[in-house]
Amino acid sequence: MKITSRKLREEKLLQAEARYQAIVNAIPDTIFCISRDGEYLDFKGEYTTKEIVGKKLWEILPANVALLKQEAITKTLATNTLQVCEYQLSTPGGVRDYQARLVKSGENEVLAIVRDLTEPKQAEIALQSLAQKFSKAFRCSPDPITISTLKEGRYIEVNDSFVQLSGYQPSEVLGRTAFELNIWVNPSDRTKLLQQLETQGSLRNQEIKFRKKSGEIILVQVAAEVIELDGIPCLLAISRDITERKQTEELLHLSAQRDRLLTKTLMRIRQSLNLNEILQTTVNEVREFLQADRVFIALNDSCDLFKMIAESVNPQYPSVLNWKKKDKTILQELRTKLLTDKVRVVEDITQTTVSSHLAALYQQFQTKASLAVPIMLGKELFGALIANSCAKPRCWQQIEIDLLQQIAEQLAIAIQQVQLYQQLEQLNNNLERQVEERTAQLQQKMQELQEINQVKNVFLHAVSHDLRTTVMGNLMVLKNLLQNGGLGTGDWGQGGRLGGQGNNLSSLSPHLPTSSTPPIPIPRSIIERMIQGNDRQLRMIDSLLEIHSTEVEGIILNQEIIQFRTFIGEVIKSVEPMLRQNQSQLKTLVAEDLPLVTADSVKLHKFFVDLFTYILQTNPPGLDLLLTAKVEADMIRCTVQFNGTHMSKLECDRLFELYVHEPQARFSTGIGLKMYLSRQIIKAHGGEIGVNSNRQCGVSFWFTLPLASKYYVTPSK
Repeated sequence: MKITSRKLREEKLLQAEARYQAIVNAIPDTIFCISRDGEYLDFKGEYTTKEIVGKKLWEILPANVALLKQEAITKTLATNTLQVCEYQLSTPGGVRDYQARLVKSGENEVLAIVRDLTEPKQAEIALQSLAQKFSKAFRCSPDPITISTLKEGRYIEVNDSFVQLSGYQPSEVLGRTAFELNIWVNPSDRTKLLQQLETQGSLRNQEIKFRKKSGEIILVQVAAEVIELDGIPCLLAISRDITERKQTEELLHLSAQRDRLLTKTLMRIRQSLNLNEILQTTVNEVREFLQADRVFIALNDSCDLFKMIAESVNPQYPSVLNWKKKDKTILQELRTKLLTDKVRVVEDITQTTVSSHLAALYQQFQTKASLAVPIMLGKELFGALIANSCAKPRCWQQIEIDLLQQIAEQLAIAIQQVQLYQQLEQLNNNLERQVEERTAQLQQKMQELQEINQVKNVFLHAVSHDLRTTVMGNLMVLKNLLQNGGLGTGDWGQGGRLGGQGNNLSSLSPHLPTSSTPPIPIPRSIIERMIQGNDRQLRMIDSLLEIHSTEVEGIILNQEIIQFRTFIGEVIKSVEPMLRQNQSQLKTLVAEDLPLVTADSVKLHKFFVDLFTYILQTNPPGLDLLLTAKVEADMIRCTVQFNGTHMSKLECDRLFELYVHEPQARFSTGIGLKMYLSRQIIKAHGGEIGVNSNRQCGVSFWFTLPLASKYYVTPSK
């Protein structure tokens, strides 16, 4: 019996041991059996028994952790209670959080179950951080946020922004529903909101009207989500007050409509002169903009009474155009109020003090509210633009008042414009008559001027022809005398005799001696001077004819591409005799690689000859001249510099102008004509010409010529 009992106890013990071993194996945590002095007695975990068993806490754990565990072991054995300690260890995967739960397992040993709390700790920290963020966002949000039960709408939490917007304190709101506080202006809006949440799962930018504690109605934009708190479905709602924004949008919309109406009115005033059409269209569009029952325009007529000339009215109400009563008392009252108030705003006729006559007028035309602005021409009241509300009193907005004032200003412009047009039309009729008369006079003067120009041309050609013939005849006779005259001695030299055989000049003048009179000896120098004088007259006549041709027909250029350096060489050869005769020297500094130029070589050659002729004839002998040419931009700039007589600024400015020179001038009118023609030639080529004079540097003539273009241009004027 004793053996049997022992066997049974042994079997039960083995069964209990197996059961507890199974429980220990099933526990995922690491389990240590530690002695009172901190020695590891047994171990279950991911390490081998040899690495742990038999070692002390200080051999495996950091000193601070080992001390913490030793204190927990001592307290567990002393109190025989569960002890919990948390600590951190550095592992190859980073710092990990652990929790050790210690219980007494023997007289001098404890059982320590160690659990890795890193992931739960991180999740808890993240959750706390998220909760903290949500709490801060909830409290600090500028938008009102509320949390209420989904079923009843009972408020669970509200933020400060909701308190500021609604006017309710948290103690007045929490635990109560929005219906109890009468916050929903339209209770059906919440039903629609719940239906939308049920179908869509969320709500965004829903516009709902709310009532504040003060009774003020506001428009809010709501976003909502369904959340669950402690197993209860709740509604998280974020609201934003958009009342002012909506009002601003409406004002902007009205302002845009007003601007379009003003623009159309202004365009109509500018495009049309039919006043009745302008006024009628204006009242139609103003009534549509204001959504008023009646809009009309009244103007002063000749009898000092208002005359209704344009109206747009709802057919349900009487028309003021049919008002026939001419009560001067009422009209004077209206006129005085408009002149005094400038704008007459009546929102409710019953709340306004007016005379009995005016009250009867309002009643006659069923007017409940009125807005009137004067139409002023200067300081005079010309009429009024009036809008009426006949269905009910009305609060007129400032933008509507501004519109009527601006329309009234445009109407004043239209009226003035029509008046001015009528005056202008009358003046235009008178002007057309005057223009016809002046046109006839001008045509007569033009015909006379053409006749005068024709006579001038005939006269110029006839006189030039006669002068040219006479001068050429004189030259022929004088040259014949110089070649075939008699011999003379002394101061006279070889000269001629008037009256000798073969030299009968009686045909030149009746005052010359005839063949019967004795011959008169003429010195050779006088004949030469007479020849020179006739040559100058002939050149001047040619210049006058050339200038006349230039003014009438322009300068015709036969352009060609020329090498400027080669061309300058030919010019120097032709003026060399003049230079020798004047004892002057010419030096040139012209580069061999100068680009080509497009010019009329004949006219350009004549220009150079006339220029050197002017320089040599208007300066003393012995000049030193320097001719240079260089490229500037797309032009060749040519300069002729010399040490000649100084010229004043007035002389430089007027040198190339066409005018009659004074008798004391340094050069004759003939030379001046050639300088005028020289400028015309250079300008015809597309260049410029000028002269500079300085007492230290001398005188320099300059002119420019365009370089030859890539494509040659045919000769033109």
